[in-house]
Amino acid sequence: MDPIPTTPGEDNPSHLHPTTPSTPSTITPVPLPHLSDHLSNLAYYPNPLDSNPNYHPSDGFYISPHDVIQSHILHDLSAGAAAAASPAYHRAGPRRQIHFQPSEVVAAIVTCGGLCPGLNTVIRELVVGLWELYGVRRIYGVTAGYRGFYDGEAPVKLDPKMVNDWHKKGGTSLVTSRGGFDLGRIVDAIVDREFNQIYVIGGDGTMRGAVKIFNEIRRRKLHVSITGIPKTVDNDIGVIDRSFGFHTAVEMAQQAINAAHVEAESAVNGIGLVKLMGRSTGHIALYATLSSRDVDCCLIPEDPFYLYGEGGLFEFLYKCLKQNGHAVIVVAEGAGQDMIPRSPAQKVERDESGNPVFLDVGPWLKSELKSWWDRDHAGELFTVKYIDPTYMIRAVPANATDSLYCTLVAHSAIHGVMAGYTGFVSGPINGNYAYIPVQEVAEAKSVVNTKDHTWAWVRSVTSQPDFGKNSGRGSFGSV
Repeated sequence: MDPIPTTPGEDNPSHLHPTTPSTPSTITPVPLPHLSDHLSNLAYYPNPLDSNPNYHPSDGFYISPHDVIQSHILHDLSAGAAAAASPAYHRAGPRRQIHFQPSEVVAAIVTCGGLCPGLNTVIRELVVGLWELYGVRRIYGVTAGYRGFYDGEAPVKLDPKMVNDWHKKGGTSLVTSRGGFDLGRIVDAIVDREFNQIYVIGGDGTMRGAVKIFNEIRRRKLHVSITGIPKTVDNDIGVIDRSFGFHTAVEMAQQAINAAHVEAESAVNGIGLVKLMGRSTGHIALYATLSSRDVDCCLIPEDPFYLYGEGGLFEFLYKCLKQNGHAVIVVAEGAGQDMIPRSPAQKVERDESGNPVFLDVGPWLKSELKSWWDRDHAGELFTVKYIDPTYMIRAVPANATDSLYCTLVAHSAIHGVMAGYTGFVSGPINGNYAYIPVQEVAEAKSVVNTKDHTWAWVRSVTSQPDFGKNSGRGSFGSV
């Protein structure tokens, strides 16, 4: 494929990507990093989709560098107020010209951090997309996370036949790990192995690592594009609508809630206690509660609760037991951390990624429930059944909704990298796939807003107390 002369113009994205002229003042395009920011005289080529027998590009097929997606689409225009300025992100999708000769591409795919439904699907779709859409033939899987770049086995050569059924499997066939981030050795390995496209799949810690790799690549002025694909089953990464695996996690969580409900209503004064994932955010617990309708109380990190006293958890549970004979509690793993006893000498541990290791709220709350009942209602029958489905949820294949997401986000990443963009993340914003600077995604968090309608719906279907309103009345621990 012969390069196209680098003449500035409408079809030359290297001249148009930083700014979007003639844009309404209420829309502020977010600059998207591009190889042309640190490399001059980049060659660019016609998109091979033009000659792909499965595609028939027509007007509107290729995305213009002026196409953007606004992050905020709801505005209050009462009293003549103007719509607030809203950041906008470049729309994801194929570009008319690309900055990589497909025959010269050497792509590397790596998975980092914990497991999540859809990991294997993303890997598969990256391989198939690179191979079938753009004709890339040198695709490698880096094993064991970031440390796999420089320590361990050589990267695995991937092709569509090898990854054909990976989407049917949970986990990651490339193997993953936490930590092991050594910037100099990673970038040296990228250079030594002649990788020029890097696809990094991982959570917020992984994205922070991707920012450092991007900055080092730019400092060394390398012709290497790096993109991140956010992976967090907790759905706590900001900017994007949601992350892949989240819908599957909610679906699997319902199975645990159903089992807890059966156990609870089959016992005298039975309580089913389910701990769900959610270190700093309670999205899984929230949506599993809304979709289940069998939950009596949903406890999340964003909404502190207390146990004893008027309006406390135990008072509410006692009313549930007297009225219904049973109750179901869903608790996110990060909830109640300030209430769990920790000895003065006990330091906060951190895992290989630098995240604080949380105390286990599930067994603690189970113990507190039993202590409460023995103290206040001795002689009456009481049962607590505790279920922790964490590893079952993480390890399953993606469901249909998440599988579609994985395909679209993988293809979006490929199109962006081939167009010369770098240091970016692909993800849905208001239902449309966009390119977001990885720096922004690495810093942003998505937390449950306990003052919005969604949390109000949770309280309406559970009838649980507003713990925040009554927080001054009760005890946050045992008495």
